[in-house]
Amino acid sequence: MKKLLATSLLVCASSFSAFAATPPNALVVAQSLDDVTSLDPAQGFELTSVQTFTNVYQRLVQSDPQNPTSLEPTLASSWESTSNSLTLTLRKGAEFASGNPVRPEDVIFSLGRVVKLNLAPSFILTQLGWDKDNVDSHIQKIADDKVKITWDVSVGPSFVLSLLSAPASSIVDEKTAMANAENGDLGHAWLNNHSAGSGPFQIKQYIPHEALVLSANKTSPGGAPKLDLILMKNVPDAATRQLLIEQGDADIARNLGSDQFQSLQGKKGVKTLALPYASLYYILFNTKVENNPDLGNPKFWEAAHWAFDYKGIGVDLMRGQFQVQQSFLPVGFNGALTDQPYSYDPEKAKAILKEAGIKNPHFKLIVSNQPPYLDVAQALQASFERAGIKVELIPGISSQVSSEVKSHNFEATVTAWGPDYFDPNTNASAFAYNPENGSKTLAWRANWQIPELSKMTIAARAETDEAKRTEMYQALQKKVRESSPIVVGLQNKKLVAIREDLQGYVQGIMPDMVYYKNVSK
Repeated sequence: MKKLLATSLLVCASSFSAFAATPPNALVVAQSLDDVTSLDPAQGFELTSVQTFTNVYQRLVQSDPQNPTSLEPTLASSWESTSNSLTLTLRKGAEFASGNPVRPEDVIFSLGRVVKLNLAPSFILTQLGWDKDNVDSHIQKIADDKVKITWDVSVGPSFVLSLLSAPASSIVDEKTAMANAENGDLGHAWLNNHSAGSGPFQIKQYIPHEALVLSANKTSPGGAPKLDLILMKNVPDAATRQLLIEQGDADIARNLGSDQFQSLQGKKGVKTLALPYASLYYILFNTKVENNPDLGNPKFWEAAHWAFDYKGIGVDLMRGQFQVQQSFLPVGFNGALTDQPYSYDPEKAKAILKEAGIKNPHFKLIVSNQPPYLDVAQALQASFERAGIKVELIPGISSQVSSEVKSHNFEATVTAWGPDYFDPNTNASAFAYNPENGSKTLAWRANWQIPELSKMTIAARAETDEAKRTEMYQALQKKVRESSPIVVGLQNKKLVAIREDLQGYVQGIMPDMVYYKNVSK
């Protein structure tokens, strides 16, 4: 019956009008899926991917969505710590969706493969001094239900627990992954569009750029979900998503633009949610573009700070969807700077460029064609033009833009960054850290060589005095803000609409915190 329903949903995915109402035992979500590059926790770093990981995988510990600073036992039931080790006891009787028990071997495999594959999220765990050659020696089975994790770098166990709560630290069923491994890839190709987790759902079928179907995992530790199926349908156009939620053809419409959100206010049968969110919007310049060397000039970056119409875009144009935030820690994080040293001043930007001898300032800006990215990019194009900087917009699907940035095949992009775990280091290690070990941080994507800032980031990570640690992160924010190819400008809210009969939907401040387990209707 479940197989037939999944097939039926996929057929209907191409035409929502086939539904008089959504099925009672299935959740239908209208959103863009074009950002997905992989559904493997060792690679997937985009919004849809990490939100899927929360529902199909579990981690040893996970943040409470109502109180993100509180780490709750998940696949670990308890732990003991020393200054450089954690010994975790696994949850008794926990099983993967396959029926395989969750073992210390699965923890060793899961964390180790992130480091060995060395894909986008690997820098989260390589901060512990792990690499492909030594990681196996740092994660050891010491009993049938216990695993010991060690590290040689100067960090405390509470910080390591934070790393273990990140989506990249999802625990994968080793037996299932390795049964589908090819050419030593640790199951990566198969996990790009399948799952091997213990979460409340599992991937039933994924059709890139069309639909993602999740089916219930009734044996999930922590309990079975209330619905049998989730259908996430790729609906690239935000206006169409609005129409579907109005008509009752979708239960949830995600990633709405401000126009759609305003239009849905007071509509019968619909509830609108403007959710606090720790996501920062920024311009990222590639500092090493052969035919546009100006992008590597700190004076160009300085001018860009004054060519960004912060309030005009975030508050006026987007009607309150954003607030101005010019530092790399989002409001809500310990130590986040909330002052605003920059304002929109195109004449000042022109003067800075003239003084630097930059005579023909221009760049190509690649951007997702989804709201609000394209809306922000179009407004930036206009505000930079008034500062004498020509911007050529190149819209594309989200996954394509992401791939080009990660391959350094771009001049500039405007996009968003959300934290991976609730600690200031999560953003510092992206914006102010570019180590020589190949970790693919934002600074790395910008080709920005920053040995001194990297040392400061490591020192702040290691500091155990909380007051001093806060001061160190504030100093880092100021340095990045003063001279950086990453121009942070806005912090947004997530605009979501749900049907009034929907109960139990939870979304937290972190990008991955979307929970479908307790949803009912």
